[in-house]
Amino acid sequence: MISFIYFVWYPLVWAFVMSLQKVHLAGHTSFAGFANFKTLLADPVFGQAWRNAGYFTIQALLFGYLVPVIVAILLNEVRRGQAFFRIAVYLPIVAPSVAVSILWLWLFDPSLGLLNTILGWSSIPPSQWLLSSSTALPSLVLMATWAGFGGTAIIYLAGLQGIPELYEAAEIDGANIWQRAWNITILQFRPVMAVMFIPQILGTMQVFTEPFIMTGGGPNKATMTILLLIYRYAFMYMDMGVACAATLLLFIVPAVLSYIYFKLDSRVED
Repeated sequence: MISFIYFVWYPLVWAFVMSLQKVHLAGHTSFAGFANFKTLLADPVFGQAWRNAGYFTIQALLFGYLVPVIVAILLNEVRRGQAFFRIAVYLPIVAPSVAVSILWLWLFDPSLGLLNTILGWSSIPPSQWLLSSSTALPSLVLMATWAGFGGTAIIYLAGLQGIPELYEAAEIDGANIWQRAWNITILQFRPVMAVMFIPQILGTMQVFTEPFIMTGGGPNKATMTILLLIYRYAFMYMDMGVACAATLLLFIVPAVLSYIYFKLDSRVED
């Protein structure tokens, strides 16, 4: 509890205090009220960053929430080599995010990248991937889904291991994989999916490493995220007050969404 208070709540309280301060170059501070929040809300890049975060979250949940469930169901149905496939699925999450980002920079390369090479084999025009405003953010979603679905799939697979008797009874009754997935897995698996929903939202809204390394927030701010904007305010513009104001808003919005979700979920369970 002491370490939790010191490393989590103390920085959060201090961020709130700093969001109301004007930090001068000499290190001195003066009370600024809500001026930092006004500066932040007047910045059009801040609105763009929230739109990007919302788009990234929706797309990442669409694929990153469903793909692990499908993979977990398929892994649960494997009768031979299950250990091998578990390791193969989990390996991407073991790799450092920086290394993964550098790898995907090569995959997304418009001229020499593997993805455009594969498209060329099918006579499909090459894509600009990270160099186009329309495809940069979807490209990051694709990479993030590949890098993160393995760990979630393993957690889902562990949840599936708790209902083997139902599967055995369904197999005896002649149910196929789709019937077992729809009538058993989805119904019995809902509590695990509910627990994983909020962490996935928080993780996608706070994406930083991938756009920082791969795009720098471009092109044309198409991949600018909240954390990347906070980094810029803090360490490029040297405006710690505005950076702390943005950090506080990044804390409040997911917290409100989490509260609403758990309220609705408790009503559904009742």
